[in-house]
Amino acid sequence: MKKFIKNNGTFIALIFLVIILSFLSPSFLSSRNLTNLVRQVTINGIIAVGMTMVILLAGIDLSVGSVVGLSAVTVTLLMQAGFGMWLAILVTLIGVGGVIGFFNGFMSAKFDIHPFIITLGIMTIARGLSLVLTQGVSVPVTNLTFAEIGSGYIPKLPSLIILVVALVLGIFAVFKTSIELKNGEKVRNKARLTGGIILTIAGFIAGFFTFIGYQGIPIPVAIFAVIVMAGIYTLRKTRFGRKLYAIGGNEKVAWLSGINILKSKTMVFVITGVLSAASGILLASRLNGASPNLGDGFELDAIASVIIGGTSFMGGVGTITGTVIGAIIIGVINNGMSLLGINTFYQMIVKGFIIILAVMIDVLNRRETA
Repeated sequence: MKKFIKNNGTFIALIFLVIILSFLSPSFLSSRNLTNLVRQVTINGIIAVGMTMVILLAGIDLSVGSVVGLSAVTVTLLMQAGFGMWLAILVTLIGVGGVIGFFNGFMSAKFDIHPFIITLGIMTIARGLSLVLTQGVSVPVTNLTFAEIGSGYIPKLPSLIILVVALVLGIFAVFKTSIELKNGEKVRNKARLTGGIILTIAGFIAGFFTFIGYQGIPIPVAIFAVIVMAGIYTLRKTRFGRKLYAIGGNEKVAWLSGINILKSKTMVFVITGVLSAASGILLASRLNGASPNLGDGFELDAIASVIIGGTSFMGGVGTITGTVIGAIIIGVINNGMSLLGINTFYQMIVKGFIIILAVMIDVLNRRETA
């Protein structure tokens, strides 16, 4: 039981948080509110997937919030200038997210400058560019089809089929990943198996009542799910993912073993930049416009989600699954406090304390295992 609680502490904390808020606010568990909650989590969650990889390298990216804002502004202005929707999206993903991510990764890895410094500078530059491009005012979306990406839904029947398929694949994946090597033999980790099955079934039930009880799966949520699955596969099953854990665990040893540190770090920041740009595009679509201050503070939510989800600031330890749960916890806190009429300023204070607590727990766990 102790091992189960330790392995699934974040998920258990989420359950308790949901129970408490459901008593404090009867409307919290309504299908409409839960759908809006998940839609909000999606924006932060997409950024947090990339941030997980950055923090796995013992790095940090403070520019993601500004990239969200600049991307939202860019895609909106490109469509106003006559660009087709998909071309505007592609140019924004590559020209904003990809280019900024490449600069962050290349500069920090090539010249051995801590990412904190580089991304802090880019954060300011990107925010300034947003203000220059918009002259400090909001810009509206002129393409009606574009608005459907951020606010549209997958119909209920296809949504139900997607949920059932996800349940089956999820349970299959849990059984497969619960096997580990112990003394040269393959054994099943019962705590991981139990926690994984509970998490998968709980996700299906929550998805059923949330989405089928309302209008179906929101399109941004489906996009987020694909990104999460791609992220999980990348970290667990690819050489690139294993390299990230190796670099985060001990960069010098990773370099001596032949891993290209420059290439790996640059690629991680490019991925994070592109995902941040994708979040900005989805946000502009949902809001039907963009403002120069869009994305302000998003980096804090992304970092909090990653740390709460169990990724170590020291690098080398962490999972996308944990980050998703962390993002949901941050979303639940934001949503719950809003429903209770608590000022957003207090929300920032609460999230700050949560980050400190999560880092303290990480440090204590490392001392315990040292």
